[in-house]
Amino acid sequence: MFSDETAPLNRYFALPKVDLHRHLEGSLRLTTMLDIARQHGVTVPVSMFNLSGLVQVQDQDPMTFTNFLDKFKTLRLFYKSPDVIDRVTREAVEDAAKDNCRYLELRFTPVALSRAEGFPLHDVMDWVIKSAQEAAKKFNIKVGLIASVNRHESPELAEQVAWLATEHIKNGLTGLDLAGNEAEFKSDPFHGIFREAKQSGLHVTIHAGEWGPAANVRDAIENLGAERIGHGVRVLEDEKVTALAKEREVVFEVCVTSNYQSGVVSSLPEHPLPRMFEAGLKVTVNTDDPSVSRITLAHEYQHVSEDLRVSIDMLKNSILVAAQAAFLPDVEREELIASLKHELKL
Repeated sequence: MFSDETAPLNRYFALPKVDLHRHLEGSLRLTTMLDIARQHGVTVPVSMFNLSGLVQVQDQDPMTFTNFLDKFKTLRLFYKSPDVIDRVTREAVEDAAKDNCRYLELRFTPVALSRAEGFPLHDVMDWVIKSAQEAAKKFNIKVGLIASVNRHESPELAEQVAWLATEHIKNGLTGLDLAGNEAEFKSDPFHGIFREAKQSGLHVTIHAGEWGPAANVRDAIENLGAERIGHGVRVLEDEKVTALAKEREVVFEVCVTSNYQSGVVSSLPEHPLPRMFEAGLKVTVNTDDPSVSRITLAHEYQHVSEDLRVSIDMLKNSILVAAQAAFLPDVEREELIASLKHELKL
């Protein structure tokens, strides 16, 4: 029997899960970072507690965009070898499997992974793909990969990543993502790159409507070809953009704890997720950066159900919506949907 304290989380842990929005670079275990620091001479605190303060959001931290992104400045120091990239990829997949995820889409930023030691982008992509595939098989979880580029990086780099991603579609890299600081950097330089990527067979998801206005969601849909929107919680600020998203059946990858920790919403109970459901939008629940936020997807489901008062039935339906929006070949997607319907009794 579970105690009263542990019973609620175990209820959410037991649900079969789909995570469409998880960043590899935000999924590193603290123990792994300490190992890497010792082996490669990375200058970081040697205690778990002190390192946690640098790479994970703490309760006493300011819940701001700046503080959240500052964690990644330290995280970028750790990608010191192919073995390190292999290890963090395997562990990210393992952690999702242990959280009862049936399908994970892991997005990674080749430029960020390559920069610490100047690795060629194509090598980095090969390492992540190989490691993710092997871990998926070992831990019995289906994994899709998304290559991510940042708004503050040059379009030339993004074009190179997009071209390499297209070359790897056959290896399970099925999507392209635009991320980064949307408050200060427009997407205009990337419009052509994403349109070409989509024509080449890549799926498209765009971070928008998180730190930027609803107009950015419209831009992502109309000019970048977004099938899914990362976060998108400010879409409700404009009725016309909300209507456009509904009409195009765009799926929103919402990350509740991340939105609170990065200052998008001022408190968890004020999160607009329930209103997004009420507006008839296609909404999914995801982790974003589980290590940075110190969460699992089970925790997120618990927040959504208990803090935001979203019913278990609505939560189950959002899991199915996530499966229907998976960047998978049609046959594999239908198999995933059928399996989840059976498990969720839908």
